Amino acid sequence: MDKSSSQRLPPLKRNWWLKHRFFKLYMLREATVLPLVFFTLCLLAGMVALLQGAESWQGWIAFMGSPVVLLLNLIALAASLFHAATFFVLFPRVMPIRIAGHSLPDQAIVAGQWAGVVVVALLFFWLLGRGA
Repeated sequence: MDKSSSQRLPPLKRNWWLKHRFFKLYMLREATVLPLVFFTLCLLAGMVALLQGAESWQGWIAFMGSPVVLLLNLIALAASLFHAATFFVLFPRVMPIRIAGHSLPDQAIVAGQWAGVVVVALLFFWLLGRGA
């Protein structure tokens, strides 16, 4: 056995990622899943409450209207937007779009993605408004 294969690197400390901005942002991006899990569980609880009847549904509505739940849902929205923003910035690097042999500028791809988000949101609000 040669000397290089038997040597080991010293173990990393648990907070090694706190020393680099890049890794801090990466960990923050990955942590955005936590508020989204809460939001998803709230929606699932709402579906269960709806299946159990009007009284259960009204209880869920009251729960969703509490200040703590509203704050947690605002945090989930912010986390979702942060996750989308970081994904949209990375997307042109991972999958550059070429048209007629020319690459689209990164800013055009990111702007197109945000335009898609706005269109979907407007469509959602339009459909929601029609039901009222």
